Amino acid sequence: METKQTTDEIKDLKACLNDLIAVLALPAIWGNHEPSKIVSTLLEALVSMLRLDFAYVRLADTFGRGAPIEMARLTPPGNLMLRPQEIGQALTPWLGDGPHTSPIVVPNPIGQGAISISVFRLGVQDELGVLVAGSCRGNFATEIEKLLMRVTANQAAIGLQEARLLSEQRRVAEELDQRVARRTKDLAAANEELKKEIVERKRAEEKLRQDERELRRITDAIPQAIGVLGLDGMPLYVNQVLLDYTGLTLEDLKADDFRTRLFHPEDLERVQEKRQNALAHGAPFDLELRARRRDGRYRWFLFRYNPLRDDEGLIIRWYATGIDIEERKQAEESIRNENMALREEIDGASMFEEIVGSSEVLRKVLRQLAKVAPVDSTVLILGETGTGKELIARAIHKRSNRSSRAFIRVNCASIPSSLIASELFGHEKGAFTGALQRRLGRFESANGGTIFLDEIGELPAETQIALLRVLQEREIERVGSSQPISVDVRVVAATNRDLKAAMAAGSFRQDLFYRLNVFPIQMPSLRERVDDIPLLVEYLIERYAQKAGKKIRHIRKQTVELFQAYDWPGNIRELQNVIERAVVLCDGDTFSVDETWLKGEQDQQAGPAVPLAASIAGRERDMIEAALAQSRGLVSGPTGAAAKLGIPRQTLDSKIKSLGIDKQRFTRRST
Repeated sequence: METKQTTDEIKDLKACLNDLIAVLALPAIWGNHEPSKIVSTLLEALVSMLRLDFAYVRLADTFGRGAPIEMARLTPPGNLMLRPQEIGQALTPWLGDGPHTSPIVVPNPIGQGAISISVFRLGVQDELGVLVAGSCRGNFATEIEKLLMRVTANQAAIGLQEARLLSEQRRVAEELDQRVARRTKDLAAANEELKKEIVERKRAEEKLRQDERELRRITDAIPQAIGVLGLDGMPLYVNQVLLDYTGLTLEDLKADDFRTRLFHPEDLERVQEKRQNALAHGAPFDLELRARRRDGRYRWFLFRYNPLRDDEGLIIRWYATGIDIEERKQAEESIRNENMALREEIDGASMFEEIVGSSEVLRKVLRQLAKVAPVDSTVLILGETGTGKELIARAIHKRSNRSSRAFIRVNCASIPSSLIASELFGHEKGAFTGALQRRLGRFESANGGTIFLDEIGELPAETQIALLRVLQEREIERVGSSQPISVDVRVVAATNRDLKAAMAAGSFRQDLFYRLNVFPIQMPSLRERVDDIPLLVEYLIERYAQKAGKKIRHIRKQTVELFQAYDWPGNIRELQNVIERAVVLCDGDTFSVDETWLKGEQDQQAGPAVPLAASIAGRERDMIEAALAQSRGLVSGPTGAAAKLGIPRQTLDSKIKSLGIDKQRFTRRST
């Protein structure tokens, strides 16, 4: 039904264009004719073109006939016996000063009931008469019909004006024959009046050209999304492009709630005041809005509004054109996401130092990193706090095919459990108290790149379920929305917790663990990298000395040995803090630390993982000697003293040396 209606409208528009061509040809038909002939042709043309029930013209007594000229044309089954004077008498109340050009409903002068009429004055400068068109059709008169009648009336006025001028010229010519000498000056004045009439005629022709340009603008804009709006901003007409895009009918768009059905509610609230002010001031303006497509998705459009004014400068309607700017908006959103990622990368650059060291355990980690980085496998980084898990995650990203896209870091432990879902997946406006506008989550910001979920073991249970769906289906849902959003993100997770123990305790899901544990990387503690400590110390001293504006050229050997003997429960982060503090306090060019900094912290540690650190200083020699006795002087290996004490071999060697223990005597005793 809608297709048929659209086809009929197109046929009507084509017919109106043909009628306009016919109207433009009328002057050639009625040229040099009497006013009655011009009016008769005019009435016949209007009734035929616009399917009117009647057309009526009353010419003022400006043609020297002693009485007004009244003529009418009716379409059967109207009362054809009615005289034009009777029709004019019935219409007189509406033909006074300032007749309405907009359709008004009046008692039917040619039959029963009511009828819609449009009234137009005839005349360019002087008042020549009035034209009335009447029709019982419900939609009479459309904008195109009013345009056609206005153009026809203007053409008829020009013809009548010419007829009046010809009559005047005949009268002047007769008088000139009799009073040539006396009327020379009058003839010159008449010529001047004729020039003025020609100027007015040119103005009328220019107005006609303006109307024609308006019609061309409408037809030229059809390939775009366009609409014709009333003074209140309500649609009067929209083109087929807009109807096809929205899936709505013209009647839908004429309804009071059309904006809520067409535009995104957030955008309506944002531009409401600007739109109202712009309509009130009458100046052209632009709005960027998301328009709803027939499949329910929104796309960004730039809508440009331009007013159409009449001869008096009054706005009679608005033209609105829409341009799709979705790709531009997506590009802007991508730039914002990349900027966010860059800011986070800059903020995180100072959190960990570069990967420094050459120990076998570290080289093993780097070999694993080199193998997994080029592929998109999910990586789970395990290790104690401060071991550089984020450094490894960033290295994986930089060596991957996603290195040119965003690297987004999320510390799951630092975000309240009530907000973690919103932070990861985003939220819609009004999803919860304080959600004043739509916000993109970290997964959307990392689209095409890598997201690093630090402290993954701290995720609440409900967020673990949502994360599992992301890993399985590569889709997220913003909080407050049920619309799935596809994401292309590589997940790298890290934790210092024992996830297997957490699974046994029921605080971490098994299925999520197995999704994350595709490629595990175990980060060694600093206790396992004693050989790397001298390199790390040199690197960190140089870094913080340069930052503090100091020059440190030497490092005490006892300081390095002290660092190697210490267990570093905080790992590299603790080493970094100790060196920064020592550099700040250093007065000369030799680096040293206060031994109490490490001994005091070491004595506070406890637990079976570091039994030597938990013992008191007085029993340290006894414990080492007892272990050496049991191992027969052997320090390394699975049965060595270091394994029995639960400390690295390098740490035990440093302790033996600092305590002056002769481990050879335990070997000799065994022999």
